[in-house]
Amino acid sequence: MAERDILYCVPALQLAWKWASVEFVKRYPDRPKPILTCTYRPHEEQGKLYAKGRTKPGKIVTQIKSCGKHNQSPSEAFDIAFKDKSGRNVKILIKENTRNINPFPFLA
Repeated sequence: MAERDILYCVPALQLAWKWASVEFVKRYPDRPKPILTCTYRPHEEQGKLYAKGRTKPGKIVTQIKSCGKHNQSPSEAFDIAFKDKSGRNVKILIKENTRNINPFPFLA
């Protein structure tokens, strides 16, 4: 089962999450709140996710077959989602390319 506790992540990610989640709520108090959805995922579970849309029914949900940044301990990645005030997950559309942007410059 995937873990959601930030303590499964490397210390730099723990610090980044604590800062970013608080800062987001300060800057956008009326927007949906960020939550952790995965901080560590066992290899077996990663394999099942990778099979979706390939050898199992469903849409492709990951490009990582195994040995990803979620699948080591401590983890070097986390997944987030956003919940509105009623507790429902909401989709957030990001229109810019964020692959090469460091959202936490103080960690560089």
